[in-house]
Amino acid sequence: MAASPATSSAPAGASSFARLSSAPLRAPRAAAASFPSPNSARPAALVADARASRLPVVAAAAAGHQRLMGSLTNNEGLRFGVVVARFNEIVTNLLLQGALEAFERYSVKAENITVVSVPGSFEIPVAAQKLGKSGKYDAILCIGAVIRGDTTHYDAVANSAASGVLNAGLSAGIPCVFGVLTCDDMDQALNRAGGKAGNKGAETAITAIEMASLFRHHLA
Repeated sequence: MAASPATSSAPAGASSFARLSSAPLRAPRAAAASFPSPNSARPAALVADARASRLPVVAAAAAGHQRLMGSLTNNEGLRFGVVVARFNEIVTNLLLQGALEAFERYSVKAENITVVSVPGSFEIPVAAQKLGKSGKYDAILCIGAVIRGDTTHYDAVANSAASGVLNAGLSAGIPCVFGVLTCDDMDQALNRAGGKAGNKGAETAITAIEMASLFRHHLA
């Protein structure tokens, strides 16, 4: 009689279990956290909220609110005083040249520009205030150059010039535009007087035109 085939007493799936149990155990990997990059698009909800927050401003503007601005072209008859310091003249002459060229570029007539020379930047505010209170000018440009040295004299002059020009404008009631360079060295100053950083004298003149136009046509 043929012997019956041997049967295993192990339950079904035991061989699979044995293979699994003999394999080395590995800790489950944590799910990688995902953070949006700074350049990634913002969620649509945030974009919608941002747009919604601007709607009242747009609606208010549409409802008739005015936005008053000066003009670089509407400058007919505007008159300007320019107070320029002689100290560090190699710089201040370039700044003055830039300012006068900007006036010419925007069609401000030469006869409507008065240039007053003072010894240094410390003396600029009192001259600016005197011109402003004369009633002859729509704006005053204040041009100078203060370069840091080995003493605290730089800080005293720079701070006095800045606060003095501000007070001159407030007391005279017309724009007194601060065009005094405050630099660490001569290279910085020259770079801002027509070098690679542009000409701050020209920028001062452009600011003066816009502010004078604003005061003459909107804030008079």
